[in-house]
Amino acid sequence: MFRTEVRKTPARSALAMLELIFHASVRSVRKSHGNAIIGLLMNLVQMVLMIVIFYVMFDLLGMRGNAIRGDYLLYIMSGIFMFMTHTKALGAVVASDGPTSAMMKHSPMNPIISIAAAALSTLYLQVLSASALLFFYHAVINPITIFDPVGTFGMFLLSWASGVAIGMVFKAATPWQPDLFGILAQVYQRANMIASGKMFVANATPTYILAYFDWNPLFHTIDQGRGFIFLNYNPHYSSISYPLMVTMVCILIGLMGEFFTRKHASASWSAKR
Repeated sequence: MFRTEVRKTPARSALAMLELIFHASVRSVRKSHGNAIIGLLMNLVQMVLMIVIFYVMFDLLGMRGNAIRGDYLLYIMSGIFMFMTHTKALGAVVASDGPTSAMMKHSPMNPIISIAAAALSTLYLQVLSASALLFFYHAVINPITIFDPVGTFGMFLLSWASGVAIGMVFKAATPWQPDLFGILAQVYQRANMIASGKMFVANATPTYILAYFDWNPLFHTIDQGRGFIFLNYNPHYSSISYPLMVTMVCILIGLMGEFFTRKHASASWSAKR
């Protein structure tokens, strides 16, 4: 009775949604661990372990000669950073709260805000982790030089955006067949360990082998990213336009599927499962 009614305007509604996305993103970041520092350290440890594993594997298999001329560890990190950002963004979006989640009982909340929060929290953690590792490597081990930092970060963002877009497609389809699309999402994430192309240089790979990789937007962003990182590498078999188009198309399909699923969602869908 004593509450003041505030007239809603598009600008006020947009600000309210941004504020809600911010708070939901903070909640999503703290899901992994209550302590933000420990959560960041856990993500850093995952990155370091993957870098060490690939470094040792490349050394044992004698694949160092196939790398781009320049800092070898930076070559490995460039692929791993974009791979982990893409994969974690996809996984976070697929695992975000759906239309039947308890969080959706709160009036301002909706699945789109949940997806945006999951995506932004992943981007925050990955940017912070990659920046910390690069700074430590540059300051303690070996100084590095990135040819085009803006272009490199653009490919990093495109890797994240493509992961979000593909995750939205899986997210919209999962309520209809949770087991099937849950398995397909995991298969895609595991397949990207090889299909992302982070283990080789596209320019030095035969064309008949590239045909197995060029369908993957992550393959293009990693290869183009290395073109921005290294002065003496000019990618010929990848493009920026392809992952950009795939991202836009998948976002459109994911949004349409999400709105359709939301209209038909029911808490009793999984009652017989």
